[in-house]
Amino acid sequence: MREFARATLCLLILTFAMMASATPSNAQDRTQNRSMVISRRGVVAAESPLAAQAGATVLAHGGNAVDAAIATNAVMGVVEPMMNGIGGDLFAIVYEASTGKLYGLNASGWAPAGLSIEFLKSKGITGMPRNGMQSVTVPGAVDGWAKLRARFGTKKFSDLLAPAIYYAREGFPVPEWDAAYWAEESEFLNQHKNTAAIYLPGGHAPRVGEIFRNSDLAHSLESIASAGSDAYYKGEIAKSIVASSARLGGTMTTDDLAGYSSEWVEPIATVYHGWTIYELPPNGQGIAALEMLNIMEGFPLAQFGHNSADALHAMIEAKKLAYADMYRYVADPKFSQVPVQGMLSKQYAAQRAKLVDMTKANCQVGPGEPGMPTQGDTTYLTVTDAEGNMVSLIQSNFSGFGSGLVADGTGFVLQNRGALFSVDPNSPNKLAGHKRPLHTIIPGFMTNAQERIAFGIMGGFNQAQAHAQFVSNVVDFGMSIQEALESARFTKQTFAGCDVDVEDRIPASIREDLAKRGHQIVLHGAYSANMGGGQSVQRDISTGVNYGGSDPRKDGEAIPEPVPQK
Repeated sequence: MREFARATLCLLILTFAMMASATPSNAQDRTQNRSMVISRRGVVAAESPLAAQAGATVLAHGGNAVDAAIATNAVMGVVEPMMNGIGGDLFAIVYEASTGKLYGLNASGWAPAGLSIEFLKSKGITGMPRNGMQSVTVPGAVDGWAKLRARFGTKKFSDLLAPAIYYAREGFPVPEWDAAYWAEESEFLNQHKNTAAIYLPGGHAPRVGEIFRNSDLAHSLESIASAGSDAYYKGEIAKSIVASSARLGGTMTTDDLAGYSSEWVEPIATVYHGWTIYELPPNGQGIAALEMLNIMEGFPLAQFGHNSADALHAMIEAKKLAYADMYRYVADPKFSQVPVQGMLSKQYAAQRAKLVDMTKANCQVGPGEPGMPTQGDTTYLTVTDAEGNMVSLIQSNFSGFGSGLVADGTGFVLQNRGALFSVDPNSPNKLAGHKRPLHTIIPGFMTNAQERIAFGIMGGFNQAQAHAQFVSNVVDFGMSIQEALESARFTKQTFAGCDVDVEDRIPASIREDLAKRGHQIVLHGAYSANMGGGQSVQRDISTGVNYGGSDPRKDGEAIPEPVPQK
């Protein structure tokens, strides 16, 4: 009897063991933290769940991807005011599913006509101010909304801005990452009365979970909802901006605002291992991502292995080469010849790739000589709708809380994008009236035969190099968009030297190998804000299935469109 019992027990143990071994183990071994959102209906990915939810709700009420993107962006300006808002600029790539065509929108603003190198010198200013009135350029975001809505939208401004107005007036609980950003800027916000009154309620930055309200911003948004972009560029908002400029010694006039218009542009592209990667043309830095990818294509990254020492070294060195060219040549093409085709040439990339020494980091990388033409802090969001239309949109104040200035009664900070101009009279990016500066914010888009991916990763001069890493993760290493966003990254926001920032998820042995090659490693936490936060959506056109991914380096989410609502 005991032998029978013992045999039965052994049989049961063996059975349970076999059942356990039959369960797929790889599901427990993946390296990503989040699953993708997968839906046959639309998906909105943004740095705030409240903003993504607003966009998804617009889709459920019959709006399309552009409608949802505007609604999402408007809420982002309310809930993440240090990063973006109607005082900043905007760029977008729109994919029209019915035609397969891409449209680019450059809604970056120009410098006031009266702002010049000579004007700054007359004030005793020898370099571009990082904040204050002389760093303010005309904000382009609201005109960008108007251009997007007029060409592609189906909903009224009053419908699209309603969620943002609600959160501005009724308030929202401040999330974790934004509370940290806010606290870091407390001293800066205290420098100006209007700014402190709005953004330091009770004399301090809002803490996690505290309710923040902004009735002045609600009023500004209501004006735009009622009268469109004219309320901003020709109405009371414009008058308040001009009055504040005059009081603070600036040069902004009503003509600078009323005469501004964002522009439709043709995206530029390169092919990377069979995928076509799109960025917007200068004055943005997107061309650096494409040149970096062209240089990276000369190295067998897939054979090297993901985030191996050889792969990281090749990418870091490619970054330095591409960024040296970007910093030397990229400017407003209306004022300077930008060698776009030369910088995108595969032959030129091959020449630049020859400068990479796989055994040694280059600490002083200079620009090359691409062929010239023969003729003259940030938020990213993305949307796909059920029909396959897609929007890749990025919007920013530049640095945290921009210029630090809030015009009377408006409720939003004015951007400090002018800080990116140069006062060097020989620079193609030299300051001039009604000129747009070299711009950091860039939306991305990539396609192959059946896939369409909209993506973006914020963070100043982090962005182009982060785009290239995201593309490599997808193309070279077969990652999903969620894996590609979460994967450990490097960033080098300086242009000279061998310093490079890396996350500590890159193994110590790899970091030691890089250090032996001359890289000066600056170590950060597992999911560092220094690497920027990204969002992505993907459309499989063969099945009609949409996917969404959201970076854990931000507070956001990818949220699917709910069932249709009346």
